[in-house]
Amino acid sequence: MAAANAPITMKEVLTLPSIGISPQFITFTNVTMESDKYICVRETAPQNSIVIIDMNMPMQPLRRPITADSALMNPNSRILALKAQLPGTTQDHLQIFNIEMKAKVKSHQMPEQVVFWKWISQNMLGLVTQTSVYHWSTEGDSEPVKMFERTANLASNQIINYKCDPSEKWLVLIGIAPGSPERPQLVKGNMQLFSVDQQRSQALEAHAASFAQFKVPGNENSSILISFATKTFNAGQITSKLHVIELGAQPGKPSFSKKQADLFFPPDFADDFPVAMQISHKYSLICVITKLGLLFVYDLETGTAVYRNRISPDPIFLTAEASSVGGFYAINRRGQVLLATVNEATLVPFVSGQLNNLELAVNLAKRGNLPGAENLVVQRFQELFAQTKYKEAAELAAESPQGILRTPDTVAKFQSVPVQAGQTPPLLQYFGTLLTKGKLNAFESLELSRLVVNQNKKNLLENWLAEDKLECSEELGDLVKTVDNDLALKIYIKARATPKVVAAFAERREFDKILIYSKQVGYTPDYLFLLQTILRTDPQGAVNFALMMSQMEGGCPIDYNTITDLFLQRNLIREATAFLLDVLKPNLPEHGYLQTKVLEINLVTFPNVADAILANGMFSHYDRPRIAQLCEKAGLYVRALQHYTELPDIKRVIVNTHAIEPQALVEFFGTLSREWALECMKDLLLVNLRGNLQIIVQVAKEYCEQLGVDACIKIFEQFKSYEGLYFFLGSYLSSSEDPDIHFKYIEAAAKTGQIKEVERVTRESNFYDAEKTKNFLMEAKLPDARPLINVCDRFGFVPDLTHYLYTNNMLRYIEGYVQKVNPGNAPLVVGQLLDDECPEDFIKGLILSVRSLLPVEPLVAECEKRNRLRLLTQFLEHLVSEGSQDVHVHNALGKIIIDSNNNPEHFLTTNPYYDSRVVGKYCEKRDPTLAVVAYRRGQCDDELINVTNKNSLFKLQARYVVERMDADLWEKVLTPENEYRRQLIDQVVSTALPESKSPEQVSAAVKAFMTADLPHELIELLEKIVLQNSAFSGNFNLQNLLILTAIKADPSRVMDYINRLDNFDGPAVGEVAVEAQLYEEAFAIFKKFNLNVQAVNVLLDNIRSIDRAVEFAFRVEEDAVWSQVAKAQLREGLVSDAIESFIRADDATQFLEVIRASEDANVYHDLVRYLLMVRQKVKEPKVDSELIYAYAKIDRLSEIEEFILMPNVANLQNVGDRLFDEELYEAAKIIFAFISNWAKLAVTLVRLKQFQGAVDAARKANSAKTWKEVCFACVDAEEFRLAQICGLNIIIQVDDLEEVSEYYQNRGCFNELISLMESGLGLERAHMGIFTELGVLYARYRPEKLMEHIKLFSTRLNIPKLIRACDEQQHWKELTYLYIQYDEFDNAATTIMNHSPEAWDHMQFKDVSVKVANVELYYKAVHFYLQEHPDLINDMLNVLALRVDHARVVDIMRKAGHLRLVKPYMVAVQSNNVSAVNEALNEIYVEEEDYERLRESIDMHDNFDQIGLAQKIEKHELLEMRRVAAYIYKKAGRWKQSIALSKKDNLYKDAMETASQSGDRELAEELLVYFIEQGKKECFASCLFVCYDLIRPDVALELAWINNMVDFAFPYLLQFIREYTGKVDELVKDKIEAQNDVKAKEQEEKEVIAQQNMYAQLLPLALPAPPMPGMGPSPMGGGFAPPPMSGMGMPPMPPFGMPPMGSY
Repeated sequence: MAAANAPITMKEVLTLPSIGISPQFITFTNVTMESDKYICVRETAPQNSIVIIDMNMPMQPLRRPITADSALMNPNSRILALKAQLPGTTQDHLQIFNIEMKAKVKSHQMPEQVVFWKWISQNMLGLVTQTSVYHWSTEGDSEPVKMFERTANLASNQIINYKCDPSEKWLVLIGIAPGSPERPQLVKGNMQLFSVDQQRSQALEAHAASFAQFKVPGNENSSILISFATKTFNAGQITSKLHVIELGAQPGKPSFSKKQADLFFPPDFADDFPVAMQISHKYSLICVITKLGLLFVYDLETGTAVYRNRISPDPIFLTAEASSVGGFYAINRRGQVLLATVNEATLVPFVSGQLNNLELAVNLAKRGNLPGAENLVVQRFQELFAQTKYKEAAELAAESPQGILRTPDTVAKFQSVPVQAGQTPPLLQYFGTLLTKGKLNAFESLELSRLVVNQNKKNLLENWLAEDKLECSEELGDLVKTVDNDLALKIYIKARATPKVVAAFAERREFDKILIYSKQVGYTPDYLFLLQTILRTDPQGAVNFALMMSQMEGGCPIDYNTITDLFLQRNLIREATAFLLDVLKPNLPEHGYLQTKVLEINLVTFPNVADAILANGMFSHYDRPRIAQLCEKAGLYVRALQHYTELPDIKRVIVNTHAIEPQALVEFFGTLSREWALECMKDLLLVNLRGNLQIIVQVAKEYCEQLGVDACIKIFEQFKSYEGLYFFLGSYLSSSEDPDIHFKYIEAAAKTGQIKEVERVTRESNFYDAEKTKNFLMEAKLPDARPLINVCDRFGFVPDLTHYLYTNNMLRYIEGYVQKVNPGNAPLVVGQLLDDECPEDFIKGLILSVRSLLPVEPLVAECEKRNRLRLLTQFLEHLVSEGSQDVHVHNALGKIIIDSNNNPEHFLTTNPYYDSRVVGKYCEKRDPTLAVVAYRRGQCDDELINVTNKNSLFKLQARYVVERMDADLWEKVLTPENEYRRQLIDQVVSTALPESKSPEQVSAAVKAFMTADLPHELIELLEKIVLQNSAFSGNFNLQNLLILTAIKADPSRVMDYINRLDNFDGPAVGEVAVEAQLYEEAFAIFKKFNLNVQAVNVLLDNIRSIDRAVEFAFRVEEDAVWSQVAKAQLREGLVSDAIESFIRADDATQFLEVIRASEDANVYHDLVRYLLMVRQKVKEPKVDSELIYAYAKIDRLSEIEEFILMPNVANLQNVGDRLFDEELYEAAKIIFAFISNWAKLAVTLVRLKQFQGAVDAARKANSAKTWKEVCFACVDAEEFRLAQICGLNIIIQVDDLEEVSEYYQNRGCFNELISLMESGLGLERAHMGIFTELGVLYARYRPEKLMEHIKLFSTRLNIPKLIRACDEQQHWKELTYLYIQYDEFDNAATTIMNHSPEAWDHMQFKDVSVKVANVELYYKAVHFYLQEHPDLINDMLNVLALRVDHARVVDIMRKAGHLRLVKPYMVAVQSNNVSAVNEALNEIYVEEEDYERLRESIDMHDNFDQIGLAQKIEKHELLEMRRVAAYIYKKAGRWKQSIALSKKDNLYKDAMETASQSGDRELAEELLVYFIEQGKKECFASCLFVCYDLIRPDVALELAWINNMVDFAFPYLLQFIREYTGKVDELVKDKIEAQNDVKAKEQEEKEVIAQQNMYAQLLPLALPAPPMPGMGPSPMGGGFAPPPMSGMGMPPMPPFGMPPMGSY
């Protein structure tokens, strides 16, 4: 069956490797396809990523770096679902992302692992776990909802699909499991069907299932069907079935009867099984797809088999419904994405022809509206009509495929049937059936409406139209218009009868709807006529209509000027203005004339409207000078100013300030240039300085930045207007930082008497020139001195101010300034007054008037600088009496007392408020002792040290330092850099410390000496304190310090101090002595304080005398001492002595070290004694374990048996391992047997050569490692029976199989190994490795069994490994078979060709060759067949025809000299029109002299060297061959050569045809001459007709007349005369029609001109008349002529619509 006639069309849409998907990821677990929109691929290398393939643009995949275990794309939208297992758990984390919005929709953490999941609807995910099934909605925040639990038949199944019906009431879960032991290759399928309403499950056997909806006749509701496919193996028989049943049958309604059909699998596909089922809802077909690529197609309604074919040579693992085309997608392991669709053109013919099932063919055609059943349907209709079964005939006609019976003939046929009384007319039955089934066509709708209108049942028409049951047409509208205009309008609109719709709207006066509708349907009505019609009755409506036209796409159909003229002709100025304002909003340059027009009209008639238009600023392209003049005349001076462009015009208008709003005038100044604005300002001031000053000030304020402040100031100064200058600068002052501006403002304010403003500016401004302003104010001598006070106070001119006020006798202002303005500057005022020799009484009074507000420090400084400090005595005493604690007050008072020598010591010691540093510094040069008193009081360390050093007061300094007890101070005076340190130390030791009774002072001094690293001085100090019976002789800390200092500085004194002193810290001092390596002193200290352990440690660790330590231990007899001695002995290697000492000390703490040392010294007998002692104190596994090991080392096995039977904590496993490692096998055997460690016991028995016992132990251990060790030992001992027992338990483990095989083979035990592997095949846990390894062994040692083994167990072999083995052993036939099974077709083909004697089989090679991927193998196969099987080469080439380069094949055969051999092949592929093939075949045809085939080849296939072939055969001895050459020349356009060749062979007909086709007049006339020369009169006559279009009549007649052949030329002459007569008639007719058209056009233009009036009656009344032709310009500045109008067929208009001078 040809593929073109197949009912199912297969198309390769995409190959996943072509877009970068690696083949390793094209698997069921990595690829998902939920619908026909997206494919999702999960990649794990080179990095984790998700690839999303949009089927609308498959070559642009979206790759995102995402790590997940599974990924699903939503069936309809770009939503991605991801699943990933949480590390270290069995829980899955689910997430849903919206890719377009780049946002996470929701997520959930499942408590158990999800083994399968799938989108079951657009917003619902189905989740399958090991035990249950959940539904998870993407909407809201809901969590997964448990739907049902999995049944037992799905346990241990791989879930491959999960579906639900559209109502989500029925759910089905499908899984597969390994086949039965009798036939493991056939996978078993299981299905669980669940009812949501009944909450019940049913377990079935099925591999694939799907839901469908089907409408059963007689039931208005659709039935839910489930179809499922099964393939089972029972009692040695394979049963394959397809079932279709109804779910939830509706009570009392017709139900769907159960259908069942067989699935016919070919013998080669016996182990194939269904993997998917897709139901085409469009055609109601069931598609069952199997793993190996078979497709079964069944009819859903009847269960009839429709089609079966193999659609993929590679296994299919995934399918998805292609709902839009009624097919499905399938993906195979090679990565091909295949699209299966129904071939609508061939499905019905296939069913009716191939299957001979006419009823099914008709049903399919009706159901899917398919072609191919026309004759059957028509025949059936005629039969029903003949049997008067009108109802059935009507139903058949209504459902006829592609409406083949929905014709006027059918309607006429029903109309012709006579109506029986009391029965429904057949015609109405027919129409009723059509209405029930769907929509009527135009003819049916018209006929039915005619019946209804005749019966006056308009409501039926309205209902049918509302339900869209009728097809609207213009005829139907005309029919309905007789009864209902509104309904007719609806029909016209639906029928797109545009003229009728426009006419209807016009009748209803709904003109706006005309525009909307015309735009929608693209219709152009007569807009001008419509506008004139509306204008007569509704002017405002006309405006709206005109505006709507202006907004039409493509522009307004009527010129704006024409529309405006229509309004103005009726004096509708407001309407014209409204229209123009709206349409001129875009403000385009081409609308300048209309802008001018609308402004002129309104400036003359409604100036306020024109002003408003200009105010909006919506126009910018009108005639501005013209509008400016009109505005000036209308009194709109502001608008005139805005439009004038010349300075004289502006000056003339601007002086009318009485009629111009000031603000508008100010704004106008902003539009002028700087020079023009200044000129206008001057003119205004010249005309009326007082009246226009305010305006000029406002202009200067607004535009000072543009005009320039200096220019504005200059104008005011030019007119000496300080008032204007004051107002102008007052507004600009706040934003200016120019000192000159601020000064001018102060000056203007002062001259205009604005004293308060002067005071404010001098107080607040920061930018004026203080010096200049101060001088101006002093010169101005204002009566109010406050401005001058502000300037001087702010800028530091207080002395100048004081001098000015004092010299001008303004003492009141001095007092006011000091008391109220700035008391802080009073010292400066006092200083200046002192300099001006002001009386002291005034100064004192001034000071006392301020009192506490006066700053004392600067005042004292000013007075002290002038040596007038005593002046402040009264003031200071007054402050003290008021309780002042100000340090400066008391400092000043102290200085006065010191200078007056009025008991200064009392003041310095009793006054708490003065500053010690200030007063002390003041006293240093006057009396150093007073300075020391002041510094001691304030603890001024540095100053006191300096003054005492400077004046040699070291005793005072020593006492001060001791009393201070300050570490920093001690550090400072004891530093080596202090040249007075020795004098200070002598005073401290001799005077300061002996005088002190404070322990803290002594302690501080001692610490200071220690910190300063003065050990010898410290010892001297301490001996004086401690050893000379002072108050601190028995001090604990000082004794410690004395000994420690001696240890550090003078060790020779330490032993004397130890003997003389008793109250010191013995342990601590002893440790310090050890650290100082004074070991004997340390030993003496520890003995003195009975610290025996520390003492013995000194002997052992420092003095290193074990003998003295042992002697000391015997003397003190302390366990702790013996322990230390034992440890020392252990360190020195005296193990036995150490053990004895540990036993004396009864010390079990060091057993680990003792055990280690005993093992090193091999003293296990002593170790046993020690461990027995230790066991009594501690329960340690190490102790008991070492005791057992010690027993074993001294060969006391019986004691080991007794010990392990007693309670113990030994780690027997470790002990046993240790004994085994040290080859103490007998002892290890006892241990392993006791603890039941069968694995180690077996190995131990192997070492003892007890093999039977080892096998028994290994059986109990059941460990692969143990089995291997025992097995290998038995092989080495040639105990093959025991070795096989062990080997069968090893080879079931894949990882250990190869090791066992190598061990056997390395020892040459081939037969035993094969026997072992053959025994392993029958094991329950036999795996692929066993079958593969046995195949390898057969290949190496028993090749005769290899092929049988491969064929029996091909599905259970590791084919790549066996391929390598067969290749090594050169088993070519088996190797070929394996390559084919593994889909390595390239290697299979190569093997067959390289080793053809053994591997070649023609049928097999053909199957393999079409599947190879390497193109070069095709040509290698051609060479192979040419050399070895030339008789089959055409069969082979036909198979490869679609894959090879035909030119290359021809080249191969040509070089081999066997081109004729492949002639059948070349004939078959010549349709491809390949040059090499065409030339080769043409060459063969020439050699065979087969001119018919040659000519056919030339006609059908033109891709060859035509000239070369023609040249080759033009001299051929066969006439027909030469004729072919002439034909080729003609096709190639070489007319002359073709004609010459034809003339040579007397083929005159060919010559004439060639000349005619050439179109060359010269060739045709030369041929005529040739015929005349040859005397061929008949040929001459024939040539005239054949070449009629080329031969010139005069030439023909001349030749005929000259050669006496006029009779033969006469038919040609008649034809020529008839043709040219017809042409002349046509020209005359065209000329007459053109003249008529010109006359009609002229008449139309006259009618248009007659209708135009151009508002001549309006404008002459409103505007001055324009100049007449030949007259001069008007007084208004020239005439105004708008551009001529064009368009709409109208001639140019004269200005203002005036008629031209003269008559029409």
